[in-house]
Amino acid sequence: MATDWLTAQQAAEQLGISVLTLYDWLAQSDRGEFMLRGQSLAINYLQGGRRGQGRIRIEEREIERLKEAMRVKPQSQVPRRPPTQYQQFPGITVPLGRPE
Repeated sequence: MATDWLTAQQAAEQLGISVLTLYDWLAQSDRGEFMLRGQSLAINYLQGGRRGQGRIRIEEREIERLKEAMRVKPQSQVPRRPPTQYQQFPGITVPLGRPE
């Protein structure tokens, strides 16, 4: 089962963001602070080289997962009931007018 690995530049282009933003997202993901559209996500990627300071590679499936999380899904509008018309002022329990 062969997987396609993308460079950081290719991944950022597919996501429509800058490479610096992608690096920021990866750093936030490493710290467990990455949130996308209100949901917490972890980004799976590889970083080669000695001591993990090499080039970043991200699977194409991971990019598709991030794009799906970025997708805006329309939500149906909750029907609201019409406002009620009060015959009296709220909180006033006595009849209004001049005392006789």
